Amino acid sequence: MYPNPNAITRVTSLGAGPIGGGWAAHFLARGYDVTAYLHSAAETPAFMGILNTAWRSLTDLGLAPGASLDRLRITCDLDDALEGAEFVQESAPERLDIKQALYARMGAILSPSVVIGSSTSGLTMTEIQADCPTPERCVIGHPFNPPYLLPLVEIVGGKRTAPEAVQWAGAFYKIAGKAPLLMKKEIPGFVATRLQEALWREALHIVANGEATPEDIDIALMNGPAPRMVAQGQCMAFHVACGAGGMATNLDQFGPTLKLPWTRLDAPELTQELRDRMVDGCNAIAGDQHFEDMAAQRDREIVAVLRALRQARSG
Repeated sequence: MYPNPNAITRVTSLGAGPIGGGWAAHFLARGYDVTAYLHSAAETPAFMGILNTAWRSLTDLGLAPGASLDRLRITCDLDDALEGAEFVQESAPERLDIKQALYARMGAILSPSVVIGSSTSGLTMTEIQADCPTPERCVIGHPFNPPYLLPLVEIVGGKRTAPEAVQWAGAFYKIAGKAPLLMKKEIPGFVATRLQEALWREALHIVANGEATPEDIDIALMNGPAPRMVAQGQCMAFHVACGAGGMATNLDQFGPTLKLPWTRLDAPELTQELRDRMVDGCNAIAGDQHFEDMAAQRDREIVAVLRALRQARSG
């Protein structure tokens, strides 16, 4: 029912924000023809700003043969945007009513053979596809920000999604240069965001209790777990850390510490004081740097990490 994922050449990206713009940049860099749907022409300058920022890093990382910004077409007409689409990446605002109405329209316009992937980070596909006349081809394709650099995309269907659509999406995203994670079932926050949120809640508790500043927390992460996780992730880092005994040694020896009060998984009360501490702490770290400069620096460093990983893994 679905086309050969290797044969896809034309992608439609819906959304003008950092995720929609980031996806458009990613697909363009992989050599696809991309039609970008914006809700209003007034969004075009901001959208192009995102795209141009991304393109510098993508060029530095290496473009696919034939990749060009000239292969981008922008429209504010949904029917026009979907004309000829072979895959759709939806990055509309995170409002259920907006997404349900959008999927109701797309489901009636697009050929049933066109898979639709949603970038949603907080909604389930079961909710989103409720009013879609062709829900079987609708999947979640949740990226990590910035989507043009970070490879992860978490894929899961809703209750009315065909398993074949999920498998097709996984194959397509892999061909398109992503690292697909096919989830076993729908859960709020998917996998990576749930892990990230656990870390975030703990950070908020530490700041709220006056145990460390936002800068202290970032220093700890950037110079401790983060570089190791790039190479091994959490599970394998602990497996390798315990020598020949591996994870069995880890759990047998250190399992009892899981009961120690080393975590406060319930979210702290977001008081005005805690809010101000976090805001002031992050503003202190940023200093007088502009957002665009910080984003560009972030992207340069991610490119360096990705290039280093590519070189290490090929050797």
